[in-house]
Amino acid sequence: DYSNVASDREIQRQKRADTVIEEDDPILVSKYRSLPHNAVWSQRAARGNAFALWQDIPDVRRSGLLDRMCNEQRKLQEAKFELVTSEGSYLRSLTITLEHFQNSRDLQECLNTQEKQWLFSKLPDVKEVSEKFLQELEERLEKDIFNFDLCDIVLAHCPDFRRVYLPYVTNQAYQEQTYQRLLQENPRFSNILAKLEEDPVCQRLPLTSFLILPFQRIMRLKMLVENILKRTKQGSQEEETATKAFDKLKKLTQECNSSVQSMKRTEELIHLNNKIHFESKIFPLISQSRWLVKHGELTEVDSQVNNTAGSKFKLSTRPIYLHLFNDCLLLSRKKDTGKFAVFVHAKTHQLRAKDLNMKVHGIPGHVFHLQLLEKHRMKKQILLRARTDTCPEADVFLSNADIPQVQCVKTYKAQEADELALEKADVLEVKTKTKDGWIEGVRLSDGERGWFPNSHVEEITNRNARIRNLREKNRIKHATRKLQEECQ
Repeated sequence: DYSNVASDREIQRQKRADTVIEEDDPILVSKYRSLPHNAVWSQRAARGNAFALWQDIPDVRRSGLLDRMCNEQRKLQEAKFELVTSEGSYLRSLTITLEHFQNSRDLQECLNTQEKQWLFSKLPDVKEVSEKFLQELEERLEKDIFNFDLCDIVLAHCPDFRRVYLPYVTNQAYQEQTYQRLLQENPRFSNILAKLEEDPVCQRLPLTSFLILPFQRIMRLKMLVENILKRTKQGSQEEETATKAFDKLKKLTQECNSSVQSMKRTEELIHLNNKIHFESKIFPLISQSRWLVKHGELTEVDSQVNNTAGSKFKLSTRPIYLHLFNDCLLLSRKKDTGKFAVFVHAKTHQLRAKDLNMKVHGIPGHVFHLQLLEKHRMKKQILLRARTDTCPEADVFLSNADIPQVQCVKTYKAQEADELALEKADVLEVKTKTKDGWIEGVRLSDGERGWFPNSHVEEITNRNARIRNLREKNRIKHATRKLQEECQ
């Protein structure tokens, strides 16, 4: 999730210097000022960055306003001022990325047109939007340094932010792949890049630190506006504007995150599609709504004898490879060429899995019975064995994460014999729901079954959380079984 990464990096950034360029270093400043850039912006930025805090501006200090302001009012002014200064710092770093790296003649000569596009994407457009945004922020600040509102400017620029940031962020997968491939396959690129990164203007930061800046900035913009919103007077016009700006930026970061995830998933599907061969009916694998959940190798277990007394089993050396997607399952055999020959597939809602570990003795690992249905009829059934009792591939099947789960949020004391007493944090599988507000469920920790009111529980909507809960249940069950076997 790029937004989580950006948040973590932002927290770390706040622990160190606020800017990539340190203004008190004459060598870096001299080197930076030798780069061509917008003269009007340069003059404004030079003035604004002389002060890290709003309260340090001489006009503010001389006004006596600081003595009349409460602490919260000062914090609001500083939050707004940080929006301006941080945009100036960001723009300086973007300028280095473009002028020092992208426009490097040596680097240009060793890259083809497609590589340049994938590596730097729409960075010039991002810089242009930042210049216009910063110019309006500084003009507002200069107009009235004591009483200035900025969130209306942020709101007005949100369409431009979306126009440039969304394509740049979406290009992330190609950017990372291109960068890694060039390092591995193009020695000239590596040598030129190393020399460029040694320049003092980079402050010992690699190209990747500069390329990630737009990812970080759109996340930080949301955080800066949120910081302003928290301190704005309730019920004011400024609060309404800040709320609108924050909402727009929040939606944009969510859209960026979804776009990155979708692009990576599509790339993964395209890669898999080239490695998978269907033995019978061709299955269209690539879909924007599909993604890979789990893949791995299991071993088929042959059923030797079937009778009323039970079944005898023998181990098979035939490996079965599974690719489990969010909506379907592929079972295949891996060929010598490295490709996968799919012999059966089914939708996830047509899968049935049963844990046989308590019934099959003498076979190491985790054994389960998998049934694949089609139109409610048996399409294929197969016994599979995982290498260990805690194999994640087996867990995905046995967890059956499509079964609803709830968690107790309020203790319940059973009133009848068929009811189930609940303690806070109990996790239960839902078996039956009634219209009058009752649920029949099975507690995962001990397998106890009974009825309880739905007012005492909340649904667990996160699929990964449901998988984790059931995986923990299986782990406890297997550990208990082993202990019982050792005691016998």
